[in-house]
Amino acid sequence: MQQTRIPCLLMRGGTSKGAYFLARDLPEQPALRDRVLLAVMGSPDARQIDGIGGGDSLTSKVAIIKPSARTGADIDYLFAQVLVEEPRVDYGQNCGNILAGVGPFAIECGLVTVKGDVTSVRIFMENTGQIAVAHVPTPNGAVHYSGDARIDGVPGHAAPLIIEFEDIAGSSCGALLPTGNAHDIFDGVEVTCVDNGMPVVLIRAEELGCSGYEAPEQLDADSELKVRLESIRLQAGPCMNLGDVSQRNVPKMCLIARARAGGALSTRTLIPHRCHTSIGVFGAISVAAACLIEGSVTTNLACVGEGEVKRLSVEHPTGEFTVELHLQDGQLTGCGLIRTARLLFDGVVCVPNSLWGGRPD
Repeated sequence: MQQTRIPCLLMRGGTSKGAYFLARDLPEQPALRDRVLLAVMGSPDARQIDGIGGGDSLTSKVAIIKPSARTGADIDYLFAQVLVEEPRVDYGQNCGNILAGVGPFAIECGLVTVKGDVTSVRIFMENTGQIAVAHVPTPNGAVHYSGDARIDGVPGHAAPLIIEFEDIAGSSCGALLPTGNAHDIFDGVEVTCVDNGMPVVLIRAEELGCSGYEAPEQLDADSELKVRLESIRLQAGPCMNLGDVSQRNVPKMCLIARARAGGALSTRTLIPHRCHTSIGVFGAISVAAACLIEGSVTTNLACVGEGEVKRLSVEHPTGEFTVELHLQDGQLTGCGLIRTARLLFDGVVCVPNSLWGGRPD
């Protein structure tokens, strides 16, 4: 069978791994592009054996990148979540982990020129319409991947890559508190619906008969818990201005408990039905923001310090994720974090020619 070869970089971004493409190398027609991405990853199949996906939502991700025509942005980034066991590609969310590889990718592909020891890349996030600024280490004129930074969920050490976000509150739902309330009740369970870059529904674990410290495998095996969470999620979606979420990966469901390792809060996040072994970037940012909201379900549970700049450690199954929140007159004005990234493979990925013959030169 003849195959179409598509230029691609495989990169680890934060605690995720994905295929990074230049938009010009993929089909322009969205439906055809989705079929190509499904073939790239090998979906639908639990093992994704006929593609480069890793059989897990964290390794079945795609970044589509192009030069930006917008004032104040260097590049545009569109995130695509390729579902593992369904023939579907979801663009209804962002991914801050894959975002960590976008700046390095843009430099590797010549979309952004190096500007000294650190190169700042302004990224317009198409999924949510906000700007992120990635500060990429570039000593000696190239992206530097080696360093002494460590993030939980990734073995070893790498170069620190700082990402700052501008105005991401309500990026998907229109407001930091999309329902207009610090807490709501669904199925008799008190929740807080928040969107500071990612729509998240926070629930005290004890309200669902959990400790909040379970291993992901234990939560994945609890079918009764999943039914209860899905019922709440389907009710919360429309109230968060997300509409019918039965076929979407948002909102994320997050069980919270008191921190056990000196952090602000302990979390177990389902995306939406499988427990994350850590926590997503924007999920952590939204959880951290909820800790500052008076009357939320985090009240009397979260440990939050004083000051206009707050560093909150969000604990998760494999460690912690520190988020820096910036306040002015008590209002959230911005946030930042440290991630790492690494280029894993530079080459082409093949799809059947019968599916797509490639872009004409």
